[in-house]
Amino acid sequence: MKYAVSACLLGVNCKYNGSNNLHQGLKEFLQGKEVLTVCPEVLGGLPSPRACCEIREGKVIDEHGKDVSEAFRNGAAIAVHKVKEFQADMVILQPRSPSCGNTCVYSGYFDGRLVSGRGIFAKLLHTENILAMDVDVFMDVLEKSKEEKER
Repeated sequence: MKYAVSACLLGVNCKYNGSNNLHQGLKEFLQGKEVLTVCPEVLGGLPSPRACCEIREGKVIDEHGKDVSEAFRNGAAIAVHKVKEFQADMVILQPRSPSCGNTCVYSGYFDGRLVSGRGIFAKLLHTENILAMDVDVFMDVLEKSKEEKER
């Protein structure tokens, strides 16, 4: 299988605050496999670090009130193109992100609340019928599969 993965999950310092979301278990699982790392926000031209962003009423707004939707949409389109070109079988995403959140994202009001919904990249993947999963869900599925094989 070929995997496309949110770059921050593999230790790339591309998060809004200049750090990453390294997931050691995922990194170990992916060793020796074909992997494409993508950060739609960086692909859209946003720097790292950058202002924190959330989705509000269909727009991506940074913590200073600036609409950065275009950069998010452009980055998502570039990332989807790369995923298709790579022919990834699955995309593994960083939860809660305004780009990559696949089941929930922050409310859009910078109050720490999570709401049901998808980030810009995750939504485009879904529209394009590309299999995508939050890393936590992916790791749970892997663990259950491993347990079943051991039985």
